[in-house]
Amino acid sequence: MKRTRVTRPPGARRPALLGAAALLLAATSASVAAADDGPGPFGVTVQAAENGRTARVGALFHGSAASGADGGHFCTASVVHSEGRDLVLTAAHCLDGAGALSFAPGYRDGSAPYGFWDVEGVFLPEGWTDGQDEDSDIAFAVLGTRDGKEVEDAVGGGNAFAAHRATGATAVTATGYPSSADAPVTCTDKPTAHSRTQQRVACPAFTGGTSGSPWVNGDGAVVGVIGGHEQGGNTADVSYSAVFGTEAANLYREAGRAG
Repeated sequence: MKRTRVTRPPGARRPALLGAAALLLAATSASVAAADDGPGPFGVTVQAAENGRTARVGALFHGSAASGADGGHFCTASVVHSEGRDLVLTAAHCLDGAGALSFAPGYRDGSAPYGFWDVEGVFLPEGWTDGQDEDSDIAFAVLGTRDGKEVEDAVGGGNAFAAHRATGATAVTATGYPSSADAPVTCTDKPTAHSRTQQRVACPAFTGGTSGSPWVNGDGAVVGVIGGHEQGGNTADVSYSAVFGTEAANLYREAGRAG
């Protein structure tokens, strides 16, 4: 499970792997790959660069925007395009609890360059609410406005959302926030099928806190989020996602209409 639980101290989960991850990031910081057509090796995790793509990925925090989200970040989410321009995508297991939540796109080094945005509505699929089905581990959240703007206006748009895509049709780039760090990490690799309804990608150092990290394909569309099997995986080196099918597509349409 790659959600960070607040009952655990930061960095308590898989400490040996976190140490290895730090070495890996230091050794490969110049080798960031982009999905299918970018430089650098596949299957290497590095600190994500600051650019328009990573501005759409952010950290989910316990606590409202007004509180400065002082509850700490625990999962990852990303801005997806919608008519209301106010929608983020994450894993269902990140949003099935109570209490105020907020989202900080582009969060880095303790700073939220685009501010904190309150989560005002949550959309979970029936498969998750009825029985926490791992094939339904996807969720959307509608954000409130900030200074009269929607989140897409602030970060320059949102990624497309794509369902019914063949697993491994292109490589994907996963970007997320480990709970032990205040900057995102990223890795590109080609996903493979774990089962008919689950897909996996081999990217090291995706530790607790990276649940909800988007998998963006070579067309710039999100085709997965870290979650699903074992709520994203019980090791840092392999991450899972539910395959986006009809349930995910219908949920996206429902959430988009509500924004």
